[in-house]
Amino acid sequence: MNIYGPDVALRNPAFVHPSAQIHGQVIVDEGASFWTNAVVRAESHEIVVGAYTNIQDFVMLHVGGGPTRIGRYCSITHHATVHGCIIGDNCLIGINATVMDDCVIGDNCIIGGNSLLREGTKIPDNSVVMGVPAKIRAERNNFVANRLNAIAYYENAKAYAAGNYRRWSEPSFQQLFAAERERLTELLRNGDAAAD
Repeated sequence: MNIYGPDVALRNPAFVHPSAQIHGQVIVDEGASFWTNAVVRAESHEIVVGAYTNIQDFVMLHVGGGPTRIGRYCSITHHATVHGCIIGDNCLIGINATVMDDCVIGDNCIIGGNSLLREGTKIPDNSVVMGVPAKIRAERNNFVANRLNAIAYYENAKAYAAGNYRRWSEPSFQQLFAAERERLTELLRNGDAAAD
């Protein structure tokens, strides 16, 4: 059974696992998903989870001295902690990474697993960030890879909501994934990715 606070606004998420706990002023946009034992607490500021973003198993989202805002088509992966910060669109926050208060992460970024972004860290668009403390290790547009990961989770979320726990193994998923990769690559090539 899901545990929600009275101020939680669910705007047609794709899937919320029964063990997810969501409290405080939380806005969840269309197509988002929350997986096993995710915890979201927004006691003093709001938390916004953008459309088609996935909050994976054992993730902790919390506010700090300000709100936590996560963009569209992001993957906040297993055991990550996101605390009072801003994350742009099409980002992947790696397994067990920690993003602290007042960090601002641009669009199309990857934050590597086990990384620690100290308070107030600013990361520009199209960065690959790793380490403790985290530093920019590469600059590249991660739009296609990160968007595909979010789409895979959206497809999985819809399947889980329908009781299908093997969606990724189905040939129809592989076909959809390949077609979506081609479409997104073409968007990026034509400079239309920001409009999608």
